[in-house]
Amino acid sequence: MAKKWQKWAGITAALAATSLAGVLGGTAIVYQVGMKSFARGRRKSRRRSIAENTAADNAWYLMQQPREWRITSEDGLALRASFLAHEAPGNKVAILAHGLGHSREQMIPYARVFESWGYSVLMPDARAHGESEGTTIGYGWLDRHDYQQWIQQVIDLRGADVQIVLMGISMGAATVLATAGEDLPANVKAVVADSGYASILGEAQFRLHHKYHVPAHPTMSLANQYSRFDAGYRLADGDIAEQLRHTQLPVFLIQGANDQTVPVENLDVLYQAAAGPKRKYRHPSAAHIATRAADPAKYDQLVADFLQPYVH
Repeated sequence: MAKKWQKWAGITAALAATSLAGVLGGTAIVYQVGMKSFARGRRKSRRRSIAENTAADNAWYLMQQPREWRITSEDGLALRASFLAHEAPGNKVAILAHGLGHSREQMIPYARVFESWGYSVLMPDARAHGESEGTTIGYGWLDRHDYQQWIQQVIDLRGADVQIVLMGISMGAATVLATAGEDLPANVKAVVADSGYASILGEAQFRLHHKYHVPAHPTMSLANQYSRFDAGYRLADGDIAEQLRHTQLPVFLIQGANDQTVPVENLDVLYQAAAGPKRKYRHPSAAHIATRAADPAKYDQLVADFLQPYVH
């Protein structure tokens, strides 16, 4: 009998080890897919960003003769951006943040609108995107410090009286909202965030279940801890809503009611967290980052009206 129980104990231990190895292996795959970006994928993402624009928007962008700007991140990455200088004298600059799996070119339609309002425009490639270095995606959390540097570069090169607006979509929205919670110079006047998420961990759990149909537990618990060693922060640290509690900057939050990428309740979570002047707009039928496409004239007017009291 004792030998029989020893045999069963050995089988049970082997199964447990196999199961654990499977969980760890699955978590490693999920982490790689969600957190890593490499050169081949970035080239495809850049082509996709350009292809999603109209031919007229892409032609307009090239006619602006964009200048290349660069910074070195705190962790040593060479990050790149396009700067479009407005031909008329002025001191307004919009810094535009693109979404996950895209590049700076995704923001060309928004740059064109801001240029028509008299703004110069800075369009960075996020770390691990486009032509910027890095293999670990920041999801807005690591990027917030990069954007502090972009802001300072704008001030250094455009003058101490420059007025800055931060605008982003999807991951870019999370980026500008996370940046807003940091110690920023008074030059930053307002933030516009379209389809941003309130929590990196919460968004990761939603995407894992919604897109890949994988249970969040224990995969996300393990990935959360693994991220601390690989990326320098736990996914749970990326509390975007909490950042809004630490800023008095005016914030305009936008989302479509048919968003299948970021849960629609994120709009209300972020709105409730915002401590300063705030406004929100939920389009009744638009999908993820599709509110402007649904009604460009209304979208642009809403943004212009929001910014008018804060940028002169």
